[in-house]
Amino acid sequence: MLRALFLENLHPAAREIFAAAGIDVVTRTGAMDEDELIAALDGVQILGIRSKTNVTARVVESAPDLVAIGAFCIGTNQIDLASAAQHGVAVFNAPFSNTRSVVEIAIADIIALTRRLTEFDRSMHDGVWNKSATGAHEIRGRTLGIIGYGNIGTQLSVLAENLGMSVVFYDTAEKLALGNARRMATLDELLETADVVTLHVDGRSGNAGLFGAEQMARMKPGAVLLNLSRGFVVDVDALRANITSGHISGAAIDVFPTEPKKRGDSFESDLRGLPNVILTPHTGGSTEEAQEAIGHFVANKLRDYLSTGSTTLSVNLPNLALEQTSGVGRVAHLHRNTPGVLAAVNQTLAAHGTNIEGQLLATRGDLGYVVTDVSDEVTQEVVDALRAMDQTVRLRVLG
Repeated sequence: MLRALFLENLHPAAREIFAAAGIDVVTRTGAMDEDELIAALDGVQILGIRSKTNVTARVVESAPDLVAIGAFCIGTNQIDLASAAQHGVAVFNAPFSNTRSVVEIAIADIIALTRRLTEFDRSMHDGVWNKSATGAHEIRGRTLGIIGYGNIGTQLSVLAENLGMSVVFYDTAEKLALGNARRMATLDELLETADVVTLHVDGRSGNAGLFGAEQMARMKPGAVLLNLSRGFVVDVDALRANITSGHISGAAIDVFPTEPKKRGDSFESDLRGLPNVILTPHTGGSTEEAQEAIGHFVANKLRDYLSTGSTTLSVNLPNLALEQTSGVGRVAHLHRNTPGVLAAVNQTLAAHGTNIEGQLLATRGDLGYVVTDVSDEVTQEVVDALRAMDQTVRLRVLG
């Protein structure tokens, strides 16, 4: 029986899907450090995590039984994707399932900061009636600047326009503007234009420190800042200084450079206690609806990979969309992408009298993935011969 390890409170839907597929699931709360994870992966074929567990090259190299990793979240920067690929470990994530949840919390944060609801709420809880319109504004007619115009940025763009905001955006890649949104030629141009700046960039290393003192200085006086992307993107010290000085009138921060491993752990940040600052514990995509959708999406991708070899939407392996085998067996051969591999696979099958019913090949960088349906039972001799090929990374035989 295949075994799976689920960490970080994954939605029960994922476990139900695995149980229905006959996969034994072990669940642990919270994240694990490197040594804990290596020990826990002994005899485990599938790992399910969220954003707190780092799957390093050492973890991958120390887990020879590991076949696939499911990142039950958007990002995969917590996983060494190159090492996973070189060891034949497929990685799947959920790039779209919590988009709406992040967009909705962004809209809520924008309204709360622009109306200074956090300060009114604090005064009321302190027993002070502080009715005033000073510093409180409608978002209608104000300009939203979106940095990173991907799945979240584009949907936020549409909803913000529907609320009466003007939208400008900046992205390093060419993106089609939706509605009346306008693309800014430079980041500085966006910062000088926007009343609200919101960050929706990915976890690539080049985005570390993207938003620091220089960028904050270029923001309009009294503008607000949202970071719902990655904790290492914003310089927290610079943000504190700009909030304290009043140059930035408010901020909503959902992600932090260092985050606790599990619920209930203590949280420390220099942003605590600042006026008109909303701090949330990395819950931008954490709605019950989003977590259920993610649980279904990633678990189904993992199940399909294990049963059919399908790598559709894998973030690190060549992508092949596959259904159930049309023959007696299926041979999934992940290999280094060098000339002659396909011919060698077919020659090996022919030499052992194995008839091919269908075959698909895809490549991605230095990796190739060929899946062959055969009309005969795949013998141990065939398996041994294919595994012995110099280019073989991982061979799986599926019934």
